[in-house]
Amino acid sequence: MAKKTMDVVKGLDLQRYMGRWYEIASFPSRFQPKSGENTRATYTLRDDGTVNVLNETWTDGKRGFIEGTAYKADPSSEEAKLKVKFYVPPFFPIIPVTGDYWVLFIDEDYQYALIGQPSRNYLWILSRQPRLDDEIYNQLVQRAKDEEYDISKLHKTPQSETPPEGEEGPKDTKGIWWFKSILGK
Repeated sequence: MAKKTMDVVKGLDLQRYMGRWYEIASFPSRFQPKSGENTRATYTLRDDGTVNVLNETWTDGKRGFIEGTAYKADPSSEEAKLKVKFYVPPFFPIIPVTGDYWVLFIDEDYQYALIGQPSRNYLWILSRQPRLDDEIYNQLVQRAKDEEYDISKLHKTPQSETPPEGEEGPKDTKGIWWFKSILGK
């Protein structure tokens, strides 16, 4: 049976969407470190209208990160369907890897969001704070279920009471799993 057409946010205000988002839950990639915590994304609007993406996670006290670029898949569309491009490997960028980033829901105040992909193999619940009210979380999960995501794969991301500031912690340069998860391999 054909899947229903996914509802995607229309008229996303990119300027308001910028800044730091904490990963509250996601469909973990099999490449993602099992002990990863304090995972977050920071988005910065560039002069050319594209977005700088910084994804970070901490594993055993070490910071792993990857930077990329997000842009509207179709600049003339109202829909919040973005493409995110990373380069592999991070320290020697030669191979661009592109993934889909669809904003399925965002609240009026731009405080929490549900992000998916057309394949429905990946899903993220993001919040401006490291904690999200259970009621709101459950509403977002239900929304994902309504969009025919297999929510049994949803895994809560540990966030500490005091998230790391800035770029502290020894670097983990093996952030290759980020690329593999974007590729969906």
